[in-house]
Amino acid sequence: MFFSIIIPLYNRPQEINELLSTLTRQTYTQFEVLVIEDGSSHDAKAIVQKYEDSLDVKYFFKPNAGQGFARNYGFERATGDYFVIFDSDCLIPEDYLEIVKNYLFEHKLDAYGGPDAAHETFTPVQKAISYAMTSPFTTGGIRGNKKHIGQFHPRSFNMGVSREVYEKAGGFILTRLGEDIEYSIRIHESGFKIGLIPAAKVFHKRRTSFSQFYKQLHFFGRARINIYKHFPSELKLVHFFPAAFTCFVLFSVLMNIIWPPLAYICNFILLVYFVMIFFHSWQVNKTVKVAFFSIIASFIQLTAYGLGFMQDFFKRVVFKQQ
Repeated sequence: MFFSIIIPLYNRPQEINELLSTLTRQTYTQFEVLVIEDGSSHDAKAIVQKYEDSLDVKYFFKPNAGQGFARNYGFERATGDYFVIFDSDCLIPEDYLEIVKNYLFEHKLDAYGGPDAAHETFTPVQKAISYAMTSPFTTGGIRGNKKHIGQFHPRSFNMGVSREVYEKAGGFILTRLGEDIEYSIRIHESGFKIGLIPAAKVFHKRRTSFSQFYKQLHFFGRARINIYKHFPSELKLVHFFPAAFTCFVLFSVLMNIIWPPLAYICNFILLVYFVMIFFHSWQVNKTVKVAFFSIIASFIQLTAYGLGFMQDFFKRVVFKQQ
């Protein structure tokens, strides 16, 4: 099996350097790498060229059109049997392709996704953000595992599709705002088999600050409504949880002003919830600092997603604005 690894890139030269470095250590070497520079003002051509002696790597520069269409650009030029998509802020374990190859030969998946985790070199904030995005105490608990709600939808930071899928279902038709979920649903509807490869994890940096994380999760909340507009049946009860949490927090703040007795109950519920997050993160990450930051990251994950979700729910669903 020959893999084509496709990486869209936008103004992140240092990240692609670190990602390509991890690919040079893959135990399975039957692969090519296509880096698609999507109209960056700080291009990484010189960095990519440094790896031409150690990797079968190709660099392309195209006008900016978003990550979904940058991946399509790579699909059109890939020569592999299987296309693997990574985000540029990922680090790839050395046995990743070996794991994927062995699993695909045994299970015959047409498309797959894998989980993400925090690398030991990540900052405490990055580890806390990773915890929030994978924790059973947030909506991250349904991502990257077999206990998801409904069909499994691979996420584009760690996703693969066969050449047959691309030839029949095509590529991405959205360039952002939930483009990976839309693509997964369309792959399902085309009759292909999608599955999770639990051991095929990547180390996903995500955002390096809480402010960046807030913007990203607010965008994700809006993206869920965008998916709903294409596929109404894909809006599940669990997707309303961040919005419900956000409303509960606002209600608690309001009660502190107008009715303190009820506020005490609300505050106690929130305190218990955050204490559970603290001790669970402490158990997972082994440090008090990351555990404390995990409370902040989880709060941001839920409220930012909830606000973005509510913003576009009222705008596009209730008031029917485009």
